[in-house]
Amino acid sequence: MKITPDQIKVFRSRGYLAVPGFFDAKETAALQADIERLKRNSFLRNVATEGDGKTTSGTKQNLQLCPANFYSTLIRALPFAPKVIEAVTNLIGEEVTLHLDQIFLKPGKTGMGTAWHQDNAYFKVPQPLRGTAMWIAIHDATVANGTMRVVPHAYGTILPHERDGNSDHHIRCFPDEAKAETVELKAGGVLFFCYGTPHCTGDNTTDTERAGLAYHFLCHDQTSEEFYTTGRIGNPRPRLTGPKATGGFEEYGTTIAGTWGDEVSKAIKVH
Repeated sequence: MKITPDQIKVFRSRGYLAVPGFFDAKETAALQADIERLKRNSFLRNVATEGDGKTTSGTKQNLQLCPANFYSTLIRALPFAPKVIEAVTNLIGEEVTLHLDQIFLKPGKTGMGTAWHQDNAYFKVPQPLRGTAMWIAIHDATVANGTMRVVPHAYGTILPHERDGNSDHHIRCFPDEAKAETVELKAGGVLFFCYGTPHCTGDNTTDTERAGLAYHFLCHDQTSEEFYTTGRIGNPRPRLTGPKATGGFEEYGTTIAGTWGDEVSKAIKVH
């Protein structure tokens, strides 16, 4: 999956880029099967609250698993896939690290969206265009089931944020929603958006669930040695490119690079 020079210009100007069909049908089916397995085994937890930021909601569900790579060799392998590395390095720079991964799943009817926020309100990196999320539509993402919304050209400044009372840990901001754009994607499509881009998802009003798998990638020049060594139990931050990259061996104790295709086949077979 080649990212063209024109697409790079769009990303750097608007702060986001949608790429339909980034993952093929087999890869998408594997991701769907694996996330269904994680849900079936109760690894995802409901982070929606009753408005007080503490009490788990009895009527709304925003199911999350963060990080997810600890529970899935498929999810662990995905950032090492050559087409992922090629796309990410073309967008943000040559030496990149996996910062974080997480799953959000919105059940039908009861699925609650995630409020407006900027990733850089959490991460506070100096140059927001040197970091990007890669949000994967695990199922078709539509207006009705609460797909992603973004505000373009708004990544340069961190907006004021406050605790989101509808979540047990999220924060929220209040961008100019009149400037927001809605991104609908078929399953397997990807939305890249830089660390400064305001974004949110809506409630799922349909009868079927919708999930998104999100990775965050960061250029080495936005990190420090402490970034790689402090508090990383259960959430390694593998260097994907550059002179210190080991294909995952340093972080996981085994080589992950080159395993994506096998992991896809394995997930399909298990399913």
